[in-house]
Amino acid sequence: MIHVICKSEAYTYNAYHIIKAFFPSEEVTVRTEEEASRYLTVRFSCGEIAVGKEQVKEAAACRAEDRGAGLFRENEKSRIKYWIDTCLYHELEKMTGRTLAWGILTGVRPTKIAMQKLEAGWDRETFVPWFLKEFCVSRRKAELSFEIAVREKELLRELDCEEGYSLYVGIPFCPSVCTYCSFSSGALADWKDRIGDYLDALKKELAFLGDAYGHRKLNTLYIGGGTPTTLAASELDDLLDCIDRYFPREYLLEYTVEAGRPDSITREKLRVLKDHGITRISINPQSMQQKTLDVIGRRHRVEDIVEAYGIAREMGFDNINMDLIAGLPGEEASDMADTLKQIRKLAPDSLTVHSLAVKRAAKMGFGDLEPDAGKVSRTLSEMIGMAQETACQMGLSPYYLYRQKNIAGNFENVGYAKEGKAGIYNILIMEEKQTIVACGAGSVSKRVYPDGRIERCENVKDVASFIERIDEMIERKRKLLED
Repeated sequence: MIHVICKSEAYTYNAYHIIKAFFPSEEVTVRTEEEASRYLTVRFSCGEIAVGKEQVKEAAACRAEDRGAGLFRENEKSRIKYWIDTCLYHELEKMTGRTLAWGILTGVRPTKIAMQKLEAGWDRETFVPWFLKEFCVSRRKAELSFEIAVREKELLRELDCEEGYSLYVGIPFCPSVCTYCSFSSGALADWKDRIGDYLDALKKELAFLGDAYGHRKLNTLYIGGGTPTTLAASELDDLLDCIDRYFPREYLLEYTVEAGRPDSITREKLRVLKDHGITRISINPQSMQQKTLDVIGRRHRVEDIVEAYGIAREMGFDNINMDLIAGLPGEEASDMADTLKQIRKLAPDSLTVHSLAVKRAAKMGFGDLEPDAGKVSRTLSEMIGMAQETACQMGLSPYYLYRQKNIAGNFENVGYAKEGKAGIYNILIMEEKQTIVACGAGSVSKRVYPDGRIERCENVKDVASFIERIDEMIERKRKLLED
């Protein structure tokens, strides 16, 4: 058990996540004591770490020439918070003998920092050493961030970020719920009597949006979940008919359906997708090790993945993504090596490599993982390096990156793609350059204004509540989107 005492609520979030990154299997409690003499005290069974005014002053003095140069440190409070994070990080570094790939960064979008600096005219030679020094990240991650930002900027030139928008449609059902999953999705069997009601509510929301936003240019369309292909072929066809009716494709650059689970894919469903002009699909193994699929609740065989992929290729799908997760329970680097060998034979057009994130809402907990944080970090680093090398050998380049809370080993998720096959919607989610209107249970819409300001509105996560409160969800969108 690790106990954290903060002088201000403002320090608790970063402190918790930095400590969790070093000690993922430990329970961490955080409380605020405004009368505390130190900014931060961390108590372990074997001792404590303290960060007070003297430590902060000393750390700041060592970098006096850079004071105020940080991207987010525009005032004294921000500067103090930054130096508290930095001091805490270095103390934990000394205690454990380890470093974190992303240093003191706790946010999910590190490439946004690279993008902002790129747009300000910085080049690689200026950005990389600054990023290393400012946030204690590794050189490899700094270089990767800048490389991806350059590629993202080029891809985003195709979009109309002011007059255009993107559409997300959520189907919150899966054949079974994977143990690592924390999305607001449920097993199809649990909702079989409400699927029709859900689709009726969803189509009502889509109809409203088509009328309210029809004057805008739709650039990307993404149907995700859950697993959209858990729907019957007729239900899928009906939903896509509704989208065809209300959303013109004159400016559409990309139309993705996340087929995801191979046990949800049939030739008939793929024919429906093909007939409706879907340009990009995902078939997501997560692992090509049968022992792992069994442990994580994927009720299908490795052979089913290969078969579904083969049918999709046979039917003419020429932009297929596959997802993998590094760090799944029981897997060693040799398992990832074998999975990557099998993926390379299939030759998908894009490959997204996730580092396992353990979420509170998931069935899986930290107790299911290797307790040695150092070993976890080393194994994940090796797996991620293998994936990067294999992607390069397949002719795939990194094009987007994001992180999650409680990600094992403090690593990241990276998407790799062939030239012309990158998922534009994925970039938009990370860089927040364009309005994304999201429909369905648990979805979040984000309106991006020309000045960069962002407003959000959320749909309720519970399927039954979404059905019953659909008019309220529509009213929320009306208020978000009205000029």
